[in-house]
Amino acid sequence: MKRVTIQGIAGCYHDAAAHEFFGDEEIETIPCDTFPSMFDTLRGDPSLFATLAIENTIAGSLLQNHELLRKSNMTIIGEQKMHISHVLAALPGQSIESLTEVNSHPMALMQCENFLLHHPNMKMVEKNDTAGSACEIAKKQLMGHAAICGKYAAQLYGLEVLAEDIQTIKRNFTRFLILADPMAEQTLNPLHKKNKASLVFALPHEQGSLSQVLAIFSFYGMNLTKIQSLPILGREWEYRFYINLTFDDYTRYRQSVDAVRPLISDFKILGEYEEFKQQL
Repeated sequence: MKRVTIQGIAGCYHDAAAHEFFGDEEIETIPCDTFPSMFDTLRGDPSLFATLAIENTIAGSLLQNHELLRKSNMTIIGEQKMHISHVLAALPGQSIESLTEVNSHPMALMQCENFLLHHPNMKMVEKNDTAGSACEIAKKQLMGHAAICGKYAAQLYGLEVLAEDIQTIKRNFTRFLILADPMAEQTLNPLHKKNKASLVFALPHEQGSLSQVLAIFSFYGMNLTKIQSLPILGREWEYRFYINLTFDDYTRYRQSVDAVRPLISDFKILGEYEEFKQQL
């Protein structure tokens, strides 16, 4: 059985993403309070996997997670894109009008702002986790309290769903990375399936340095799907660039990497893996 670390508790979106990625495989999820504590857990056991949120179509990139991944010894073996649909859930037998408090992660509360504005009877109280809010209500039998969480969490903790799909922007997706120890990567991630890569590198603060690198990737037919810059602490006006590339030819991709190496520093391949394709 694969053991997969997640940020949050059973029923959270990380938990749901892990189960979606591994499909019919039986997995055990290991809850962690924070993303740094998750990476601490990973360092202690190379047999563990991880599910890591890296970007959201509303909130953007999770910058902290980019750096945690770069500093770790983990590699990306896959990705999972998941539609984030929030529900309002409470103990059975209540109505929305009878509720006095709504609990959830600050991001979830923000994403459901329009719905909550139409229900001023509910005081918004920030919690550490969406699923944790549902768990607390169920465990303490908190009448009058509701949680904004996923439907998976509501069902897991025996809450009644009072409203579905309550996020303001309905097209709300999160991209999760699946991580593993590099020693396990080759058996889990065969070469013929690899068509995407995540890279990080630094560039000197010189005119045209980034455009030269991107021009080389373009020449080799690489498709740049994401670029994210972060300042390098202690090195004024220098940045690290996190990029995602998709490609049809693995050899051509490796040639492009070799071609840009003389122009960059602090280079690291974060992972080479199969791009997620939504099943229709």
